[in-house]
Formats: sequence, C-alpha cells, structure tokens
Amino acid sequence: MTAGTRLGHSAVQVSPLGLGCAPIGNLYTAVGEAEALATVAAAWDAGIRYFDTAPHYGLGLSERRLGDALRTLPRDEYTVSSKVGRLLVPDPSGAGRRDDEGFDVPADHRRHWDFSADGVRRSLEASLGRLGLDRIDLVLLHDPEDHQTQALEQGYPALHQLRAEGVVGAVGVGSKQWQVLHRFVAETEIDAVMVAGRYTLLEQPALDGLLPDCQRRGVSVLAAGVFNSGLLAVERPHAGLPYDYADAPAELVERARTIATICAGYGSTLPAAALAFAAAHPAVASVVVGAHHPEQVRRNAALHAADPPPGEFWSELVAAGLLRADAPVPTSRVGAR
Repeated sequence: MTAGTRLGHSAVQVSPLGLGCAPIGNLYTAVGEAEALATVAAAWDAGIRYFDTAPHYGLGLSERRLGDALRTLPRDEYTVSSKVGRLLVPDPSGAGRRDDEGFDVPADHRRHWDFSADGVRRSLEASLGRLGLDRIDLVLLHDPEDHQTQALEQGYPALHQLRAEGVVGAVGVGSKQWQVLHRFVAETEIDAVMVAGRYTLLEQPALDGLLPDCQRRGVSVLAAGVFNSGLLAVERPHAGLPYDYADAPAELVERARTIATICAGYGSTLPAAALAFAAAHPAVASVVVGAHHPEQVRRNAALHAADPPPGEFWSELVAAGLLRADAPVPTSRVGAR
C-alpha cells in the first residue's frame, strides 16, 4: 500500500488508503493515549503513509497525538495534512465543561474562524508546534462554506505563497459541501480537495461538476467520510448510527440496509463495497478513513486490499436506483494478481 499518488501538480504523495485522525482527537467518545498511539502504529504496519488531522479535532488533541506517534518514524516516508481556518484561542473558563462540537475533551479552548493571511500563518505555526514535526506536507482550508470571500481572497493566496516558498508542499480545500470545493477548483490553483461524505456508496452529488472538473484540471481528490460518519461502516445498518455527525434519518438507514442486503448476495459487505466504490473514481488519490482503535484500522486496510464486488453487483445497484449510472465502479483485480 505504500506506493503513492502525487497530489495535483505537486511532489507530495499520498498512499491509496489514508488514516483520518479525528477519532484519536476523541470524536464522539474518549480514546486513551495508548490506544491512540497504537491506532497510528497499526496504520503504519498496514502500509498506510498518509495521515490527516486538524486543529478542530479535539481542540488540538488529534494533532498532538499524531505528532507523538509519528515522531520516531522516517519523516520522508509519510505525508501529513492539517488544516487552517479555525484558530484555537485559550479559554480557561471552559476547562470545567466538555467541548460542544462532538469531541470528548475539555472546552479549554474556543475555535475562532479566521481565513485571513495572518490567520492562516498563525494556524499553521500553531499546528507545527502541536505536531512537533518539521513540516506539514498538505495544508487544507477547512470548511470555508460561510467564509468563502475571505478564504478565496486572503487564505488561498497565503497558502499559494507558502507553497511557492517551499514551506508547504501542496495546498487544497476540505468541505462537506461539494459546491464550495467546485468553486475553489474553478477559481484557484489548488492541488487537492478533500470531499467529506458527498461521494459515497450512499450518495454521489460530487459527480455534478466537481469530480469531472477535478479530472480535467488535474486536481486530486481525497475521499473522506466514505462511511457517511458511520452509517456505512457496519455490515447491518440500524437506527442510531451517525450520518453527517448526527443520527441517520430513517430513509437513509433503510437505503443502507437495502444496499447491505445486495452486498450479502454477492459475498461482500457494506463497508467493503463502500471503500471499493470511493477508490474507483479516477480522480481519487486516496480514501481517508478514521479509526478509534487498531482493530478498526486493520479491518479497513484488509477490506481496502480485498477484491471488490463483481460487475453484476454494481449493475444491480444502478438498476435498483441505488447508484448513479454515471459513477465509475471498481473492476476486479483478480486477473492482475
């Protein structure tokens, strides 16, 4: 898995499977220090060489833990991405409360939106301090939906300059809104977009312009949220699973159940098909999947390496109205082995 794909026109490479590090920042539930480090170690042992984090994840906890886990490993053998747009401001009065944005950590900092040039540089410097690494290979503007003007006119030019100076190797944007990503692809010279949850086995709206334009312009796609926050991560979907970080609507649970039933008929599983599908689009350079513990990493790596469901499976999904007909689907790797 260690063979990498270059991002856009940069020299930065990512492995086909990446580790999303929001969970080791205590997303949804607390993860112990030892287990967080073991999760990153399991990813390394599985051949994963791309690790994604952000200040937002656990109010800096994810960055600190990832840096601790990677610091003794060969720096030129892995790629780290982090994000800018939220500055972490100390808030001692919140130390007795828990964070209210999905992470089980003390609310001893508050997030301050800032996509200005100065904010970008301050955020990057703070992230380097938390990571304790010599560089961040890929820097992404993080969730600029409500701050597009500032991100386009100030944040992106700052990243463009940092890339030109060699401070960072590649730049991009990450968002759950594919239309926002599409705007940056059209109006800037980014290397990559991180598409969170909008190109999955459950839904493919990113096909409406974004992914075709990424192909035409040579912008790499990092497919994140391919389990739609958890709904597609289990073999038998059920009520109470998350979708976009909230409880999944009943109609989506039922849709996922139907897909899972078809998967079983072909000897596959819902998470296996979800990983194979996201990886099949030619613009996708890496599928980025989070994990709370080492066993999840090992399972996801094994599923990612497995042969995908056969062509008949994808045809059945299309015929049932469960998959867009214009979505690229995986082909068997059996003949190539």
